[in-house]
Amino acid sequence: MTLDAELSALAAQRDLPADLVWRLLRHPQARRTVALLRRDLTEAMIEEIIALGSIRSLSVNASVPADIRARLAEHPEPIVRCGIATSVADDPPGLPARLADDPDPSVRMFLTGNDHLPPQLPARLAADPEPRVRRQIIHHWHDAPDRVRRALMTDPDPQVRRDSVRNYAPPADLLPALLADPETRAAAVEFVTPSPELAADPDSAVRVAVADHPDLPTDLRDQLAEDPDMFVRNAIAARPDTPPALRERIVATLHTDNPVAEWALRYRRNPNVGGKPSPAPPILTREQAEALLARADL
Repeated sequence: MTLDAELSALAAQRDLPADLVWRLLRHPQARRTVALLRRDLTEAMIEEIIALGSIRSLSVNASVPADIRARLAEHPEPIVRCGIATSVADDPPGLPARLADDPDPSVRMFLTGNDHLPPQLPARLAADPEPRVRRQIIHHWHDAPDRVRRALMTDPDPQVRRDSVRNYAPPADLLPALLADPETRAAAVEFVTPSPELAADPDSAVRVAVADHPDLPTDLRDQLAEDPDMFVRNAIAARPDTPPALRERIVATLHTDNPVAEWALRYRRNPNVGGKPSPAPPILTREQAEALLARADL
């Protein structure tokens, strides 16, 4: 571990004496970690962090007092207001609503992921004039009411429609239109019975969706196992109900010189291919922390 990484790990250590935290503020990377993660920041520490230029990291810290968060919500840099939008509560009252009116759409996009929104704000964000905001609220508002889901599934923006069908079960009366729409057809396949027409669709994304369908008939499975698109074949190989012999035969056909595509194919068949998580850094004693700070001339 580099010295910078050691200092950053120390900056996140719980129950760290305040005088050591103050010394860490003199190191840029450690200061950013202090600003981002520590829950025991004093008002004086916060002012020092702001003065030293780590306000962006501070804005994401949900433990910063409400009056400081309200102040940062007025900051001229949109990225700072984005940080506040991620976790701000309705304290002082009306602050999330003010951020929902922010002129920068990126701030409103970050607000969609906030778990503390007042009840009226998700619907307001779902009708935001910026399509990117509407797309983001879809991924966070899992219990959106039917009227909101319908509006999003019939949205003028194709990506909004596509994302809404991927995240919400569409009502039966909208399914014909969603299947007819090239932007939503692949996402809508999950909610209909697989058919030979869908398995032969010219869009490979639709055929992948058919290959993923939980009720895929064996004749369509065998048809898609011979599909010219390797990602369609790979989807069949990834199915838990695909016979081992068929899976082996499909995998033998999956050749690519693209390392990213190769990784994507393997990951699809085995999502647990990632490496082991890094071990947690050791908890330093006061003496060890002092020695580390001395090495860094802090």
